[in-house]
Amino acid sequence: MLVLALAAAAFYGASDFLGGLLSRRAHYAFVGLVGQTTATVATVLAAFALGSAAPGGAVLAWGLAAGIGAAVGTLALYRGLARGRMNVAGPLSAVGAAGVPVLVDIAFGQRLTVATMLGIGLAIPGIWLVSSESGRGGFAAGGVGEGLLAGLGFAVLFVCLDRAGDGAGLWPVAAGQAASVVVLAAVALRIRPNAPERASWTAIWPGVLGAAATILYFLAAHAGTMAIAAVITSLYPAFTVVLAAVVLRERTSLTHGAGLALCAVSVGAFVMG
Repeated sequence: MLVLALAAAAFYGASDFLGGLLSRRAHYAFVGLVGQTTATVATVLAAFALGSAAPGGAVLAWGLAAGIGAAVGTLALYRGLARGRMNVAGPLSAVGAAGVPVLVDIAFGQRLTVATMLGIGLAIPGIWLVSSESGRGGFAAGGVGEGLLAGLGFAVLFVCLDRAGDGAGLWPVAAGQAASVVVLAAVALRIRPNAPERASWTAIWPGVLGAAATILYFLAAHAGTMAIAAVITSLYPAFTVVLAAVVLRERTSLTHGAGLALCAVSVGAFVMG
């Protein structure tokens, strides 16, 4: 389970970096739409290849709800990565993506460990320190608001895929991908961006990476517990931040770095819990 979740984190991190980079050249809604459409096709083909059983209505409902969360998370994250800083929006999205599934598991009877309580306590000041460096334009200007909203969306994705169960194989994942395409298409048509640049079509690659990541998380969540799989997968910003530092040479101040460090330690504490 650990290997699956870590692999999911790596693929999500690479997908977010590429998607965020492309969102600086083309509209983020179109980049997300191309990526999610590619992910839907890849997931449907994988579901057929595995010979998954036909899903029931409840399973499809959980999958569709997961897709709505994925669409919201993708739009918010790509907007934050495009307009803010990659080493702000990514780590903050991980706090919500890691913390909310833990709280849901607790609500359904899981015990709250000392490490989990420590993770929650560290996340709050970490978010405050990061937001204090968001710039003159306000709370959302530096990618903070988008990062938090993305974390909530991805948390919905994680929780709903877990609730869908594994009796229908990958069909809940496929249903979720299809639902996210509908939401993203509605947003893209509403915005009506200009003719997309050629670079935006390369968003098929973030889509392929994202599909692989979601499938790996789905398998990890049903090989162990949702809380552990979610928080390990939520390490994905580490890969995004490393790529941003190497490729874009992004830097952080001491205050900013302290906030990011607290967010990283909080995710680690969730994993230990």
